[in-house]
Amino acid sequence: MTITGEGSRSASRWWCCTQKAPNHHQLARDSSKRTRHRTTHKRRESAMKRTKTAATTTTARMEGTVVPSILELPPTDSCSHTSFNYKFYRYQYLRPVAILYIALAVILANVSAFEPDFVYPLENVTVAKGRDATFTCVVNNLGGYRVSGEATPARVAWIKADAKAILAIHEHVITNNGRLSVTHNDYNTWTLVIRNVKMEDRGVYMCQVNTDPMKMQTAFLEVVIPPDIIYEETSGDMMVPEGGSAKLICKARGYPKPKIVWRREDGREIIARNGTHGKMKATIVEGEMLSLTKVTRSEMGAYMCIASNGVPPSVSKRLKLQVHFHPLIQVPNQLVGAPLGTDVTLICNVEASPKAINYWQRENGEMIISNERYLMNENESSMYAVQMTLVIRKLHKSDMGGYKCISKNSIGDAEGTIRLYEMELQKKTKSAHRVNSVEDTSGNDEINSTPNIDQSDESNKIHKNGRLYKGLQAGEHDLISSSTSDASVRVGPVTLWPLVVGALALALTHGNTPRVRC
Repeated sequence: MTITGEGSRSASRWWCCTQKAPNHHQLARDSSKRTRHRTTHKRRESAMKRTKTAATTTTARMEGTVVPSILELPPTDSCSHTSFNYKFYRYQYLRPVAILYIALAVILANVSAFEPDFVYPLENVTVAKGRDATFTCVVNNLGGYRVSGEATPARVAWIKADAKAILAIHEHVITNNGRLSVTHNDYNTWTLVIRNVKMEDRGVYMCQVNTDPMKMQTAFLEVVIPPDIIYEETSGDMMVPEGGSAKLICKARGYPKPKIVWRREDGREIIARNGTHGKMKATIVEGEMLSLTKVTRSEMGAYMCIASNGVPPSVSKRLKLQVHFHPLIQVPNQLVGAPLGTDVTLICNVEASPKAINYWQRENGEMIISNERYLMNENESSMYAVQMTLVIRKLHKSDMGGYKCISKNSIGDAEGTIRLYEMELQKKTKSAHRVNSVEDTSGNDEINSTPNIDQSDESNKIHKNGRLYKGLQAGEHDLISSSTSDASVRVGPVTLWPLVVGALALALTHGNTPRVRC
């Protein structure tokens, strides 16, 4: 017999509970009983759900409420104990969850008791004029705090402390200044921005919270200005006579006040003279005024006035000091010799200030014009020094004589003289077989000639050290020894020793000793 429909499901459930096959009569008798059990079981499950919801809501509102225990619920029937045990093990974790909910409720209830606090100190700001400045204020626990006696929460305000002016409250700018703005990141950070900062923005700024008592922190806004030369109060290029005095003045504006230093453009030392310290040399001199006394031509040049205050960029001005003096000419070689047909160069060194007019002329007053034979040039070695050169090509006999280099400026004039003469080139000759020829061993090309000693009118002259003497010197003999190898003449007592030795040998050979006069 096959069971279908509701009877089939009831039989399966019952089989699960009793774990043995019932007979058909028993199923018929218990049909109404099982229907009542199902109804009762559904009602109790609905009651359990309502109890769980009520317990959860109560524990969220009341501290210390105990969740009802499922152990107190009676079992539905003998055949539903397996389903009941499964729900019991699932609902037993409601107790720690309820405790966690209660703790969270307590914490949230006590948050409103925490007072606002600054997380970071307000930092000082230094900014150049025309730039933007930013202050950042970080405050925690501001949303849950209620101002005493008011229902509104605490707020952050920006105040300029030295002027006692309220700039902004929360995100609203109060002051009538279009360069100010306030931003908030919707959490704990408030930012005050000042655009295009001016000098009047300098001062103390305050981030304030309206607690009871009030909390605040301050920072200073420093506005700096780069240095700038005040040209209307600064000296320009200056001209002084040599030996005079000069005062160079340089002034600059800026904040902080700029420092002025002086230095020479070429890097040379500045010579400062005063009554107390005398003469002082330094590469850098500080001060708005540079005083120079007894100025010399070596102090002529460009001076740099440099202003700096730690705010970039530094600025400078170039001042040129001109020292006036009459021309001065120095001639390295006043006598110049050269052979005909060669090129020769004449040089004059000129110093003059202001710049002079320089030219060449002959000693007869004839001015030299630059052409294919005469080449003139000027090379500047400093602000006041010039080297004049005159090149004469293919020297002629008519070019010999005096030349003048002349320099003239507004103060005076000067001239230098050079004499040009002809130099003869002689060839070096040698004669090894002529007794009357002597070669100079000093390396000169000149030939020293000695007269023939056999001639009676010249017998009283001998050559010694390139000189001619009359007669014999004391202790010397009239004996000349010539050598064909060097063609030199040696005269003196040293040449007599071979004769003395020979005479003694001859006397010993013949047994007679002749007398020898020395």
